[in-house]
Amino acid sequence: MASTLLWGVAHLAVERRKTGLALMAAYVLMLAGVLTVFTAYSTKLLSLAVQPYWLAWLTVGVAVIALAWTGVIVWSFLLVRPERSDTVGRFLTTTLTVALCALILAPTAYATRLAYLSRDVVNTLFTPSSTAAPVLAQDPWNGAERVNFLLLGGDAAPGRPGVRTDSMTVASVDVETGATVLFGLPRNLQRVRLPAGPARDRFPYGFTGEGPDTPGLLNEIYQFAEDHPEMVPGVEKGKRGSTLLKATISDILGIPVSYYAMVDMKGFAEIIDAMGGVQVTIKDPIVYGKYREGLLPAGTRRLSGQEALWYGRSRTDSDDYVRMGRQKCLLNAVAKQADPVTVLNSFERLAAATKRAISTDLPQDLLPAVVDLAGKVKNARLRSLSFVPPLINTAYPDWYLIRRKVKEALDPPASTRTAPAHAASTTPTPTPDDPLTLDAVCH
Repeated sequence: MASTLLWGVAHLAVERRKTGLALMAAYVLMLAGVLTVFTAYSTKLLSLAVQPYWLAWLTVGVAVIALAWTGVIVWSFLLVRPERSDTVGRFLTTTLTVALCALILAPTAYATRLAYLSRDVVNTLFTPSSTAAPVLAQDPWNGAERVNFLLLGGDAAPGRPGVRTDSMTVASVDVETGATVLFGLPRNLQRVRLPAGPARDRFPYGFTGEGPDTPGLLNEIYQFAEDHPEMVPGVEKGKRGSTLLKATISDILGIPVSYYAMVDMKGFAEIIDAMGGVQVTIKDPIVYGKYREGLLPAGTRRLSGQEALWYGRSRTDSDDYVRMGRQKCLLNAVAKQADPVTVLNSFERLAAATKRAISTDLPQDLLPAVVDLAGKVKNARLRSLSFVPPLINTAYPDWYLIRRKVKEALDPPASTRTAPAHAASTTPTPTPDDPLTLDAVCH
């Protein structure tokens, strides 16, 4: 037992001093190395966890340590075990040895399983390399002050042709501070100007759709591009929709949208369940279900995946624009509550749900920078601006007004920039044309 806690004790006990001291030295060096990694390089551990190369080395390293540790335990047992005549002693010490080996190997097997799942998720979701500018370690964002991510909620419901992106939010993140502004675009935005090229040539006066299934709303562009390859020439199937939608929304907001992530609505519910639910504050009761079969009462409560899905989807007794506000609150709540302990406890379920539910064009070599940025976002100020009535007429949008509001939100007056983070929470009535701290809107 002592040799399990400090290698070499058994060897010293049987007068094998050189071997015992060598084992002790190896043990101390190993512990020093592990402690150094978890202290001096603790901030880099999450970044390493999203790199398949390092995950493979981590798996090998953990396995080698575990096998060496188990070998020391068995070796120690062979040196100090009772004589053959002591049947009871032999049985007890053998049982103890097996238990000690299991104590070492079980966590190792679990850690190896987590590393394998992490590697599988990374390789499944993220492209191995980027065709864009190379990612530099010293400046992964290539000099950009902000990076913009398009967050999509796709609803491929039964009886509905293709995928409709009913939830569209651009998260504009300051790469230094993590301060984020969420720009919400309504699904029913009409006459959207498409980017220059084949898409605009086909719809020179704005997207109007084609046939009864596509009346010409913003949430139809993703699937329309997938169904019409000529709209995005040279782009493979499965990437046409996101490519055209990113370019379209970039043009609407007047800011470059670099990356997207889309979550399937049903898969989103699975992710919430894997997290153990999400806590939100419901201001007014929300009726949900196709036939009004459910109700989410007002108050602060923890929602299951299905309830969270209806919280973000329900339009009964409300409208698209109220729903958009709830969706941002839900994103905010998930971001704040997905702590490492929660993720670790439900890692396998989260990994499986994530692979089924999420698609993205983030390259693998950018993941360490994204992990670092995510940590900043988690502790930074989040603000929200939705382009909904009365600010915007969705049938005849004022594109110049939208761009001006985006610019003002990203570059507010000096008095606003220097105001304390809690100042927005004192605003009595949030208005759609005034970016507010998201916590103030959601509570």
